[in-house]
Amino acid sequence: MDLGAFSVSLAVKDIETSRAFYETLGFITVGGDTSQNWLIIRNRQHTIGLFQGMFEKNAMTFNPGWNTQCEPLESFTDIREIQQRLKASGVDLLEEADEATTGPASCMLFDPDGNPILIDQHI
Repeated sequence: MDLGAFSVSLAVKDIETSRAFYETLGFITVGGDTSQNWLIIRNRQHTIGLFQGMFEKNAMTFNPGWNTQCEPLESFTDIREIQQRLKASGVDLLEEADEATTGPASCMLFDPDGNPILIDQHI
């Protein structure tokens, strides 16, 4: 099962302080809006989402339909198919995509240790 591009979504206390810190590590802003308290930053193939006040915990994020540069792929496994496979394997989902829709959608689950995993399709 191809989950798409991987990134880490960090629950940060201060978006500007976090942005400045990660810039010292060579990350650059490639998306987001600080007035909405979120940024997407990248250092080569490594992507981090900075989210102030949106998440309680850090989360792993997968984006079906995107490559590591957040560019659309010609073909990919749709979120609804991924969700169906997870459910068929006995995985409990915290949030589910509406399987009657197409296009952007997401689902969320926890790994056995309680770490959140967001599968978030934007296309």
